[in-house]
Amino acid sequence: MKCLSVSQPFAELIILGKKTIELRKWNTNYRGELLIHSPLKIRKEDAKRLKIDKKFVTGAIVGKVEIYDVKKYDSQKQVKSDQKFHFASKNFHDRTYGFLLKNAKTFRVPIPYKGQLGLFEVKLPKTKIKNKEIVSDIIDEEYRYQWIGHH
Repeated sequence: MKCLSVSQPFAELIILGKKTIELRKWNTNYRGELLIHSPLKIRKEDAKRLKIDKKFVTGAIVGKVEIYDVKKYDSQKQVKSDQKFHFASKNFHDRTYGFLLKNAKTFRVPIPYKGQLGLFEVKLPKTKIKNKEIVSDIIDEEYRYQWIGHH
């Protein structure tokens, strides 16, 4: 499954469904479910600016979301007009693509994982669960507990 590393506090805002646009300098043709990875780096200034004072999960896959489209920005004014959807500081107003996100889900148990740049493939262990709906929801909560307990 595809995964994207997003620094905290933005990974948290995405999986809570509050951040619905992820700004990037590059485009993607990918549409569909996407795991959200929180790298070790925390953008402390952004957390302070957004008044988010909590302990963030880092170095793990923290949830999932769906990319349903990509918006191309032609000016900084357009990026600024979507501020309430991407929460980026002025330093990021040079981004030209906005990944449009929906159907966010937080994992109660984050999956420890090392991130990478860009969209990257994550190979999670196969489940023994036969119900296709549960399998399509990645890994059910009980299975995650079992999997993490063995690593």
